[in-house]
Order: sequence, then structure tokens, then C-alpha cells
Amino acid sequence: MTKKPDGPRFRRYSSETRGAMLIEAALVCLARGGITAFTVDNICREAKASRGLITHHFGSKDALLAAVYATMYDRFTAVFDEGDRLPGAVGLIEANFDPAVFNPESLKIWLALWGEIANNEDLRAVHRQRYQDLLDQVARTLAEEAAARGKTIDARSVAVQFVALSDGVWVENGIDPTMLSREAARESCYAFLENLLGALARPAAASIAEIGGPGPSSD
Repeated sequence: MTKKPDGPRFRRYSSETRGAMLIEAALVCLARGGITAFTVDNICREAKASRGLITHHFGSKDALLAAVYATMYDRFTAVFDEGDRLPGAVGLIEANFDPAVFNPESLKIWLALWGEIANNEDLRAVHRQRYQDLLDQVARTLAEEAAARGKTIDARSVAVQFVALSDGVWVENGIDPTMLSREAARESCYAFLENLLGALARPAAASIAEIGGPGPSSD
């Protein structure tokens, strides 16, 4: 007599949990192989889910990609919002290079997502909103820093330039970290803001080492 396996063969998950699992599986696929690895078969295999669940939870593969983008932005801005984050302009810079968001897997995912924005309306709509939200947050922080130092700046314009610079050094580091190291990328952001705000107190050496974490292998 064949013994029945212990416990149920399949686990049941809530709709929210299953949707989150599909997003995590999609992130793994993007980190592993870029946008070409973002296929229904790969995602469902990684999530151990049926193909129909992507349509059920997101409506389409493009909508899932938009949800992945929103998730990445949420994780990025959460680093800015941490209660123990360094204040002001220093906090903005160090958040950009925190190992929670600046790491080989994240860099690969961002490169894949950025490359698809022009071709995917769902993704573009999410990008527009999240980008504006990020600019608002950066501009507000820079305006407060400038006021505290008695400086006058166009905070919105500086925020656009700062985000463009930080995105650019992320890309350069992701393409070839031997050409632009994490520390050189970070230092370029300090140099830019110091030209406008004056000297910025960098974290102690121990804190910098901790922020640096393992070097990217690749965004």
C-alpha cells in the first residue's frame, strides 16, 4: 500500500502574498539575465506558479513589469526615509550608495528597467510619478540644507541635476566598476553638492566602510 505524502501537496497563499511572490520572482529573473530573462515562463518557474496567475494578479506581463518598477522605487525611497538616516545633503548621498540599494543585483535590475521605459507605457506612467515624487523629496531636503547654511539655490533644478548625476554614476559603475569605483561615484556626488552648499561632513571611516559593503560585480 502506497503511503500518502504528509501534508498538502500545494500551499494556498493570499492574493497579496502570491502577487508579491511573482514580483520577487520577476526581480530574480531581471537580476539574473536582464530584460530578456523577463518572460512568463521564467517568472512562473521561479515563483512556482501557473502562467495564468500573472494575468490574474496584474492583467499583463507589462503591468507586472510596472509593479516591479514601483517596488524598486519603494525600496529605494525607503532608504531615504529611515529614521536613523544621516540628515540633509549627506543623507541624500549616503542613501544613494547604501548597500541595500547600491549592489550588483539592484544595478542590473535598474539597467533593465530603464532600458524598457521608452517602449512600455505602463512602465513609463509609473516612472513619471515616482520620478516626480523623488525629485520633490530631494528638492525639499536640499532647500532645507541651503536655508540652514544661508545659501540660495534653485532647489528643484539642483534636485534634477543631482538625480541625473547619481543615476549616471550608477550606470557607469554598473557597466564597468573598474572604470568608476563605488567610492569615486560617491565622491562625485559630494563634489557636486559641495560646490553649491559648501563643505559637507562625510561619515566616519568605519561608517563609510559599512556603507560601501561588497563591491559591485556588474544595475
